[in-house]
This record gives sequence, C-alpha cells and structure tokens, in this order.
Amino acid sequence: MKYLVIAFLLAANTAVCQDTNSPNIFIITTDGFRWQEVFTGADSSLLFNSSYVDDTATLRYLYWANTAEERRQKLMPFLWNYVAQKGQLWGNRNYGNDVSVINPYKISYPGYNELLTGYNDWFISLNRKTYNSNSNLLDYLNNTDRYKNKVAAFGSWKLFKYILNNPSSNLPLNCGYQQSEDDTLTLTEKATNYIEATSNENKEATRRDMLTFTLAAEYIKKKHPKVVFIGFGETDEFAHNGRYDLYLNQANLFDKFLAELWQLTQTDKFYKNKTLFFITTDHGRGDKPTTWSTHGFWAKGSKETWLAEFGADIQPLGEVKEKDSIHTIQFPQTIANYLGEDFRADHRVAAASQILLSATTINK
Repeated sequence: MKYLVIAFLLAANTAVCQDTNSPNIFIITTDGFRWQEVFTGADSSLLFNSSYVDDTATLRYLYWANTAEERRQKLMPFLWNYVAQKGQLWGNRNYGNDVSVINPYKISYPGYNELLTGYNDWFISLNRKTYNSNSNLLDYLNNTDRYKNKVAAFGSWKLFKYILNNPSSNLPLNCGYQQSEDDTLTLTEKATNYIEATSNENKEATRRDMLTFTLAAEYIKKKHPKVVFIGFGETDEFAHNGRYDLYLNQANLFDKFLAELWQLTQTDKFYKNKTLFFITTDHGRGDKPTTWSTHGFWAKGSKETWLAEFGADIQPLGEVKEKDSIHTIQFPQTIANYLGEDFRADHRVAAASQILLSATTINK
C-alpha cells in the first residue's frame, strides 16, 4: 500500500511538472487591418488625401518614408525591429505569399468563427447577436487536462460574447464595455471599471482598445492563464469611419500593445521562454483608395489577411517571401498542434497548416 501511495504522489508531481512546462500561447488580433500596411506601411494614396487625413503634414512626419521597409518600420517598430528578427511574418502578396480567409462574406463574425472554430459555417453571414453553435478552440482547450481552467479571452467588440457562445461555456470572457469582476480587483482594474461605467461611449459596440489591453494585462499578471485570446477592434472602427489617420495611429498603438505584452511575459518566470505569440486579423479590406474603408463580399481584397508569430519554438524566418498559401481556417488546429493537442469538435475541423508546422521546432 505504501508503494502505491508513493507511486501516486510521483505521478501527481509529474503531472504538475508537465503542466508547468507545457507551452503558453497568446492569440492576438486587430480587426480589419490590411496586409498592405503591415508589409508596406502607410499608403500614399490615402496618407496625403485630406478626405481621409485631417493633418497630412503631421502624418507625413509620423509614418511616411521613401521605401516600404522604412514606412512599415515607422508604423510598427516592434513588429519590424523585433518580430522580424525573432519570428515569422506571413502574407506579403507582393511575393505571392498569401494568407486568406475562405468564408465568402469577409466580415467579422464569419472571420472570427473561421479563426476560432476551424470551420466555414455558411449560415454565419452577418454581424448579429446570435450565439454561435460551433465549438471553438478556446473552449476545447479549457476542457483539456493540461489547459483546464487556464484559458481566458478579452475582446473590444461586444459580439465576442456571441461568437464564443459564452452562456454555454465556462470560458472567462470580458468583451465590450463589460466590467471586470473578481473578489480581489487591483487598483488598475477598479479604475478601468470606473472609466467604463462613466464613459459616454459605453453603449458603443466596440470598447476602446486601451481598456481591453489594460484589463487583459492585469488579468494575465494576476491569474497567469496559459492560453489568452485578445481581440482588438479600433483599427476596423476607424477605417469604417474613413479616418485613415486614426487607423494608422491605432495600428501603431497595437504594435505598442504587442511590445508591452511580450515584455510582460519575458519578465515573468511563469511565461518566460515558454510562450509564443500568434498574431493575425479577421479579414482584409478593399484594396483601392475608394474601397479601403470597407470590406465584404463585393470589396476586392477583403479576403486577404496576414500572420505574425514568434516566441517559444518558432523558427526566426523573418518576412517569408516564398510563394505559399495559408488559410485562416487552418489556424485552430495549427495552434492546437503547437500546444500538443488535437482540436476535435462536433463539426468538421480543417487540418493544420503543414507549412506553419514545418516552420517550427515544436514536437520535433
């Protein structure tokens, strides 16, 4: 009997060690941000157009340069000074390196469904308050042995409540102008709750990204989830409003969010050297000056997206220039494989991207 107890304790200790050492992942999106700005920086046909930019002189100073390499570095310095050295960037169509959604609607709800369920649901065609019947990767991971109750999601857009099917889920989710609820709120969380409650914008569909970032960062520091989804939304909001200046400013702020989140993980022993970042968008936008502010079935360019990844086990390939094709629908199973899991659902799940799997040292 004594030996059985010892064996049980050893097994339990091993399980704890495996849990501690299993990889962590941050899945981060910024809504409707074009690959054109990611890889070539500010678009001159929009940057110098007073219909889309209030102060073209200041925007020229902030984001303009003669080459695409300089422009993209000014717009997203962390992405191009750090991620491009340590990780991978996919989706520069100037080299035939394509990343795309496959859903025909090319709007947010179908895009996030594809991104999080690995399934193209033809019946999800609108951005409306309808609970998603499809199983998603976050819920799946939250019920596995290694990641049970160690998954959390944050979103600026309030429809994540429906996309992630929150009522039938035990996944911690904070989206829209939702208050942070916990028995031990930090001063920062209390202050953010107050700002949300008193803001004259708190009836809007999309919360300010800075508030989403603040609540997510506080939760990460306090709870140490192993899988984190953060969906930022203001790039899309400003684009729809025809404000290319604010769209660029928000992309620049998004880049700062990435830098701060990465610095957070690399100064915390729970995450350091055991965490990878997977960064993408839910859809593209029109590829002409007359269509850049919109997206959808009729807007050419709306299916065109991009991907950046870096961190634990990701090979430092930089900007990938080989002719390849990757689809958003492949992301959930790819991410599951990164974590040593096999995403199974009550619907068909697209196979993982062998292109992405071959570009890591995971499970090799």
